[in-house]
Amino acid sequence: MTSETADSAEAVGAVAPAADPGFLQRHGGTIEYVLIPGAAMAGALAVFGIFVMLFGKNPLDLYFYMYYGAFGTWFSWQNTLTRAAPLILTALCTALPAQLGMVIIGGEGALLIGALSATSVALLLQGMPPLFVQIAMVIAGVIGGGLWIMLAGALRQYRGVNETISSLLLVYIALAILNHLVEGMMRDPASLNKPSTREIGAANMIGSIPGTDVHWGLVFGLIAAVAAYILIYHTVFGFAARVAGGNIRAAKIVGLGVSKLILTVCFLAGGAAGLAGMVEVAAVQGRTNANLAAGYGFTGILVAFLARQNPLAIIPVAILLGGISASGGLLQRRLGLPDASVLVLQGIIFVFVLASDALYGRIGFLKGKS
Repeated sequence: MTSETADSAEAVGAVAPAADPGFLQRHGGTIEYVLIPGAAMAGALAVFGIFVMLFGKNPLDLYFYMYYGAFGTWFSWQNTLTRAAPLILTALCTALPAQLGMVIIGGEGALLIGALSATSVALLLQGMPPLFVQIAMVIAGVIGGGLWIMLAGALRQYRGVNETISSLLLVYIALAILNHLVEGMMRDPASLNKPSTREIGAANMIGSIPGTDVHWGLVFGLIAAVAAYILIYHTVFGFAARVAGGNIRAAKIVGLGVSKLILTVCFLAGGAAGLAGMVEVAAVQGRTNANLAAGYGFTGILVAFLARQNPLAIIPVAILLGGISASGGLLQRRLGLPDASVLVLQGIIFVFVLASDALYGRIGFLKGKS
């Protein structure tokens, strides 16, 4: 190579654009949001497989029946989607306050209060047109659950009480209120062995999506998740909430109403869980009783963390965990595992998800060269 050629090549190199960072580097953040939770799930399933081996069961049989019970048949799919509906709504109860940097784990309490509020309204409006009663139940469930979680937000903002602890304690208070009313002034005298309120009436039930056994609560959940996504990522309100969540001091300096943001977001979060309670009453139980405390609020926390607090990502994650829950009965019948085994798996998943959080931004091949 002559000296002139070398000089020309050097000159071209000096003005050439920087090298393309490559697909992995350009989309590393997005890949992380899929890869790390997926790896956490795979690790949890592997550990759970070892756990069942201690009981003399074949892990491959476990995985097969888990898949078959969750997604193997149309009946399984319907069972899975039915269980996913309240999970979507209770997951929003954790995901929305997380935009403000808050950790709310009281979705179970908001669900119970929402169910109790919806049932009370339905019983008061007996004899009214069913559509009117159903709308009133939705409003009552949302307001009941919303005010319940807003209480945790107010305690945090005005009294400095940790919202995680207060929202958890509110769960037990909600359960005590429900038991007190269901076994006391609201008890149906005909419910002898299992204290319950009176039935809201078949006409006031919200029924199922035509052609399926999946109730309309799934549609409520999907609409709520999409609405939450639009609110958080495509509105000024959502932008302000994320700014306050990133740096609350900076948000106050620029004049954002942090107190208003916290109370509003907590109300919306609790309202979503309260709507889940209304759905469980109007689509499944037909009345309020202790069966409503089925743990949907606690599983919703796991859904929100797996989905990285993204309202749209909550939908597939809720379906996945709803499927795991739906497979519990089949695992019990075919492998002789107790129904609570699913709870063990959920606990292991939660530990893996929390542990995997430290990996974000630290996977070498997904990072650009500095």
